[in-house]
Amino acid sequence: MLLKNKQVAIIGGGPGGLTLARLLQQQGANVKVYERDADQYFRQQGATLDLHYESGLKALRTAGLIEEFKKNYRPGAEKFTIADHNAIVHYTEADEEPLEDIDHEHARPEIDRGPLRDLLIASLQDNTIVWNSKFSALEANGEGWDILFDNKTTAYADLVIAADGVNSKVRKYITSVERFYSGVTIVEGNVYNAAANAPHLWELTNGGKVFALQNHKFIVLSAKGEGSLSVYTSTKEAEDWAATSGIDFTDKTQVSAWFRQRFSDWSDDWNELFSTHDSYFVVRPQYYFPADQLWQTLPNLTMLGDAAHQTPPVGEGVNQAMLDALELSEALGSAHFNTIQEALASFENKMRSRASKEVEEAGQMTAGLHSENNLEYLLNFFNNFEEL
Repeated sequence: MLLKNKQVAIIGGGPGGLTLARLLQQQGANVKVYERDADQYFRQQGATLDLHYESGLKALRTAGLIEEFKKNYRPGAEKFTIADHNAIVHYTEADEEPLEDIDHEHARPEIDRGPLRDLLIASLQDNTIVWNSKFSALEANGEGWDILFDNKTTAYADLVIAADGVNSKVRKYITSVERFYSGVTIVEGNVYNAAANAPHLWELTNGGKVFALQNHKFIVLSAKGEGSLSVYTSTKEAEDWAATSGIDFTDKTQVSAWFRQRFSDWSDDWNELFSTHDSYFVVRPQYYFPADQLWQTLPNLTMLGDAAHQTPPVGEGVNQAMLDALELSEALGSAHFNTIQEALASFENKMRSRASKEVEEAGQMTAGLHSENNLEYLLNFFNNFEEL
């Protein structure tokens, strides 16, 4: 085994990093996950995630966690509604039966991000995760690395794996290839107790998801199991808009004023999302890495998920990260490679090839969703999908 008597460090405790930790521990590897959060419940987790048969669900099956997933996924949360700027519905799956057969190859079962993280954490050996460990730097130490954290602690690892997401601080030790701005910025939010604070849109969402589109802009709503609504507005903005707009996105009044101006051609139905103070919002410019990115494989350092191949969000991010984890664990556990570097090279080549297709498809989808006729674009997409 390539990892025998080796210490593995995973930087980042999201779904990709936690899945990898579970898979490597199944092989008997010594693994630590270093996570910046103070504890498991420190941070509000985001929207629901749809896991796919050939990627996210495949990783969970290999990890022996599919039964735990079945206990925690949300039947009915996959139901999709498409509306226009006046909240008029043009397509809905609201009357369809909830998804029960998650073993079907076209199944896309939904699970809240928090419960997914929790079941992955519960699957790990005690003390696998080292909380309050915000990555600061790497320093070479023999054939491995000393890992430095903001809290002045350090750790040694023979192999370091970056799973620290879109703003990865580890990636620069692997490659200087930089990401590009997509032209789109998302304002992400969460409306708590949505049945009371956004009753009409909570009813429209009906426990599932809503895509509302019109004239270059769109809004996504996603119901969560604890009764809140995840909110995403997506608009074309200058790359520095978040910094130069003068908007304090922690100030609900300013966010509401921005929305009413930016979406002034939309009906008042959507204003209830921004009319309550029982919410939070954060601005997220969207970036992507080039489809043809390339780097030289290192003997003791690699990366996965958004740290390696960020794309604009079209529902594939968590699935690709979990598939990365599966393929990396398979490479490191394979008897076909003589060295860790050979295993990493095989994994990275396969990951880049797969990710390049995702970048191209995400770019096409992003362009379509922000086109003048974006409502028709998404309706045609669903109609074509149903005909397959």
